[in-house]
Amino acid sequence: MSEAEDYQPTEEENAENEGDNQDTNLNSSEPFDDTKEEEGEINEDEINVVQITDGGGNPEDQIDNNTNQSGLDDDRLEEEEDIEKRAEENLGEEAEDQEVNENDFEEINDGDAQFDNAPEEQLDEFQSGEVTEVHNDLDNDDELIDQAQTDEEEANEEQNNLDQDEYTELNKESTEMVDNYQNIDENIEGNTFEDHDELYNETMEEHIDGEKTPELGGENDDYLEAEEEDEEKKEFDNNFDDTNLQALREFSEAFANQILIAAQNEEQRARERAELNYSESEKEDVENKGIQSTPTIDIQAEDYNTDQQIEISQEAEDQRTEADNDPSTTSLYEKDDKELPDMNKNANSLGNWGTNSPNNFPSPERSYSSIEGQMSTSALNIVWSFGLNRNVPVLNLSDGVRQAIMYSCAHVGIMYDYKNNKQHILQAHLNPITCSAVSQDKRWLVTGDVGPDAMVNIWDTYTGTPIQTMFDPNPKGGVVAVALTPDSRYLATLSALPIQTLAIWDWTVDGDVPICSADLKPEYGLQNFIAFDSTDVHHLVTNSESQVLFYNWEDSLIKYYAPPLSDSDFNKPVGRYSQSMFQIGIARALTATSIGNLVVWDNNRPLSMMYLKPEIDVWTGLPIMDVNQSADKKPLKIIKVHDKGINVLTNTDNYIVIGDTAGHIKFYDQCLRLIYWYQEFHSGPCTSISFAYMPDFVTVATEGSKYPSDATKQAKPFVIRDFIVGTSIAIYCSINTDGSKIKVIHREHDAAVHALAAHPKLPILAIGSYSGLLKLWNYRTKEVVASKIFEKCHIQCCAFDPKGFYIALGLTNGIVHLVDAVALLEQLKEPFRYAKDTITHITFSHNSQYLATADAGFTITVYKRQRKEGRSPYIWHGRYRSHYKPIKDLLFEIHLDTNQPKLLSLGEDRMLIEYDLNIHGKANKLMPIAFDRIEQAAIPQCMTKYPPITKENFFLTANDQYKLKCYNSTTKMCRKTVLGPTYGSPIRKMMVVPTDKDESRNRFLAYITDDKVGLHFLPATGNPHLAMALIAHPSGVSNLTCSFDGAYLFTAGGPDFAVHMWEINIAALSAQAKLGGEDLVPFYGLLEGGRDGELFAELEELFYYAQLRHQGINSLETRQISNRVPLTEVPYIMRAMGFYPSEQEIEDMLNEIKYDEYVNLGHYQEDIDLGGFIKLYVNHRPAFGLSAEKLLWAFETLAENVEPDKGGVIERGDFLNLLTNKGEHMTEEELTEHLTTLLGFNREGGSCEEEPLESDAAGAFIADTLPFDINAEILINEILGFSMTVDPPAKVDTKDVVKF
Repeated sequence: MSEAEDYQPTEEENAENEGDNQDTNLNSSEPFDDTKEEEGEINEDEINVVQITDGGGNPEDQIDNNTNQSGLDDDRLEEEEDIEKRAEENLGEEAEDQEVNENDFEEINDGDAQFDNAPEEQLDEFQSGEVTEVHNDLDNDDELIDQAQTDEEEANEEQNNLDQDEYTELNKESTEMVDNYQNIDENIEGNTFEDHDELYNETMEEHIDGEKTPELGGENDDYLEAEEEDEEKKEFDNNFDDTNLQALREFSEAFANQILIAAQNEEQRARERAELNYSESEKEDVENKGIQSTPTIDIQAEDYNTDQQIEISQEAEDQRTEADNDPSTTSLYEKDDKELPDMNKNANSLGNWGTNSPNNFPSPERSYSSIEGQMSTSALNIVWSFGLNRNVPVLNLSDGVRQAIMYSCAHVGIMYDYKNNKQHILQAHLNPITCSAVSQDKRWLVTGDVGPDAMVNIWDTYTGTPIQTMFDPNPKGGVVAVALTPDSRYLATLSALPIQTLAIWDWTVDGDVPICSADLKPEYGLQNFIAFDSTDVHHLVTNSESQVLFYNWEDSLIKYYAPPLSDSDFNKPVGRYSQSMFQIGIARALTATSIGNLVVWDNNRPLSMMYLKPEIDVWTGLPIMDVNQSADKKPLKIIKVHDKGINVLTNTDNYIVIGDTAGHIKFYDQCLRLIYWYQEFHSGPCTSISFAYMPDFVTVATEGSKYPSDATKQAKPFVIRDFIVGTSIAIYCSINTDGSKIKVIHREHDAAVHALAAHPKLPILAIGSYSGLLKLWNYRTKEVVASKIFEKCHIQCCAFDPKGFYIALGLTNGIVHLVDAVALLEQLKEPFRYAKDTITHITFSHNSQYLATADAGFTITVYKRQRKEGRSPYIWHGRYRSHYKPIKDLLFEIHLDTNQPKLLSLGEDRMLIEYDLNIHGKANKLMPIAFDRIEQAAIPQCMTKYPPITKENFFLTANDQYKLKCYNSTTKMCRKTVLGPTYGSPIRKMMVVPTDKDESRNRFLAYITDDKVGLHFLPATGNPHLAMALIAHPSGVSNLTCSFDGAYLFTAGGPDFAVHMWEINIAALSAQAKLGGEDLVPFYGLLEGGRDGELFAELEELFYYAQLRHQGINSLETRQISNRVPLTEVPYIMRAMGFYPSEQEIEDMLNEIKYDEYVNLGHYQEDIDLGGFIKLYVNHRPAFGLSAEKLLWAFETLAENVEPDKGGVIERGDFLNLLTNKGEHMTEEELTEHLTTLLGFNREGGSCEEEPLESDAAGAFIADTLPFDINAEILINEILGFSMTVDPPAKVDTKDVVKF
């Protein structure tokens, strides 16, 4: 019998296993419902946690999915009573020597509704938003009881002092909201709500699989847990006899009450954190005074015996005393942090050994994020991220002390403590994170990206700080896969295309140069997965979809082998490779494929050894497998293990673990015998599996554990570590193997996120995506308020109405939905279907009277509010196609005399169009009444209302030439042009940050570019120090919105599935502006050479020469020299400085000067001083000079006959005719003057001095000098005089053919 045959389980074994599996597969055909309530009372900690339908084990040993959940409460109460008892004994022993640790006291009296030993009759009900803490009866310590009573009194007093006016206002808003729901005609009988907390969370959310189930907004809310204990839960009466109006009234009142409750809980948590920080500061003071105390043992650790903790503490104290007495020994506390885990594993897993301990997440402890609410040197700080990148595997950071995961979100990494709902954001990358890996002990984390300035970062997860950074000098560099050895010493990286490199790094010693590296051949495909051999780190494996490579490295040398494998080798299809791994203890490797196969690789033995019989084990009678690892391998066998594709292949505790596209997770032994499987997750195709690190984990079930039985005949308990599962539909689940329970950590958008809107009065954020999912977040508590899935729809944009009652949604198929802002109930009998193309913009008027949309068909549609009972709140009002290019923005302005809304649209065709919304006598009541071309060459990008910081009413636009322009809302005259932010790309969207203070002072403009988000002081002056920007989403920013109070910005990343929340720090932006200088100092920096440069000196000379020229060059009268010049000389100075504005641009400059102080002074400005001219010149000239691509584009546009070999040719007569008749028309005299000056006939130009232009001589000169056929090179080099070389343009693209 050959070795390959011995390796495969026998048919009898497979039959036995299949029989066991069929017998023990409980409820495998039933659909999975992760919110199904069982009979009895549900434990707060088990909210959203249900039994998993397991695939292995005997029926009598399996966990019954219908088990009464009340047993969970009893187990937890027993554990908590045991903890309290041990705590009291420990406190009694140490009461005379030291004070009780305040951290332990806080944990015992935690506000999270832990009613440990209190009798049921003593528990206060959770009603009307009141929070009541039940303290343990600690008879042995009167001081703790007094302290608990004091805390309770303070909490009640703070509750009574809540702002009643705010509560009344919220109820008033809710009542107004209900008045607008009178036309709801839908039957909401099926929309039941389990209790009061689900009223807050709007249980209209549907499962990804289509099942309607209530989803909690947050698992860790104190008031949610306490409310679960309430025996008199409030239920929504499905068969209510009252009208829908009364139901919605109760609904909105509950929503307002829950917001107040959430605010109160946040205050309580703040007090607890302050007390915790005070306790830690006292402890530091004791240590600084030299007082030695035993290491603190955290009595929260319920998995450890108190006696064992005391023994560990005493053992650590003995070690420390012995070390102090021995001069040759270094104190335990003086050793490096990296040595601490090895000194005392058990103590380190329980005690707090300084700031690097994982007890803190990370240290120092933060409320919601790493920097929210703290002083920062940046004006914008990312404080939370909504969403995740489902293409990068999730990593499990749980280590017995914390329950955390790590996942990527655009260019940042998120360390998320899912037990306490906290995020720590890892910021270092400039590109989206493409790969990550974590060490076996969960301390060291590796992240990598691909793109310009790519890097690999190694993080310490205990502190959240980067330890090592490796930069890739290749402009197109980066890494697509990383892996750490089990001891975390070596790091392997796989670079990106075009030529991949595998590199091995000793990152603890050198982060600049790898130990060894090897370049891979392009024919092997993109290697996108890498794994070390856990028993021999000098061997590793990588794979692409078509080729598996095996490596062996020693010192500075690395070798790799590429064993071939095709469908014909084993006469069966192989499939595309997904992941690979080494088997434990033998010299074989496995590779998973897309069609459910496992490819077994074995050492490629010499031909002389092929016919030798393998050695037989005398004890088992089985062939002894080769354990000497070799990189030279061959395919041994292809084993079919599943009908679906395998996405994940990993191992844990000697088990081989497989995750497939059906969402099943299977466990095999090293002989590929099926031991156990999980199914019925209903969370989508599995893309990642990551197991927790448990230092003291053993594969033996303890008494009282509820591990399921495996699929063997013995039906032994299947004991494995807890693990995290990530899926391709952006769902992350935590699997608690003891009891086989699943907890959904994240259920996020799995498609591009473009729709983004903030509530105008409440801390609610609406996020919509192409997956059809609309979610409402409370961005202060970081909890989901409500969610709804629009089946087979892609949400492109959304908007709240100004009163906060409705949310309008625009879809990619042209449909418009209108839902209420509380429960996301549909408000229209039928959605609007007037548009046939994507809805790109959607907005409400200031009084909610009109709703306007713009679509990709260049059409504007308006809907009008109606208040007739029983009808839809909005009806179709009019529709008009007014643009011939895409619409860039849509804005409702206000008529100053009537306070009625007026609608403006801005198009890529450079047209600003105003519409009449009250056309009478026609069915279509929308008609344009004014067309204004606001740009000549630039393309407008967006517009917004200008805040009331001036006496006039303006709106602001931004164009693709980095300019901001202010227009009078009535006359549409351009009144100001300033240089905008120049951070890589023009502004794509902007909005004025709201404020609850004086609206006429300290206003700011929020904006986004292609990949950045920024702030800009208003009024804009062109000072570059008034603006700042940070990378928001490297793959592109698709949308922007602001919170109603101006505290936060939100940016959507489109294809990166993420929304970032940015905290605004105005003090930092103000400091930046002051450091940049005042008055003209910032503008001097924009001139080449600055204040002392040649350009400024030339400008001064031209400025005073213009005064002489205005008074007459040949005048003999006394000259009147001042620091101002007339407006008529401004165009000449501009041209003399090298800036050649068009007539329209000259008119805009002159109007800007004339009307600058007209409102304040009552008359026009007729002249300008030197400082004003410098600002005018800096703001109006091109931001980056004359672009070579623009010149070539202009010539190709004018050319009649484009020849690929010459780049296009224009005849001389046609060229002169174009210049006189197209664009801004030039007279023959002007054309002659300009050409003779450019060709060298005139020294100054005909009209600069009082010298007559000789037309005949000039015409003859042009005829002799100007070539008959003009191409791009002649125009750019000989006529315009630029030093450019023009290569023949490519057949497809001519943008990059001009070289300077």
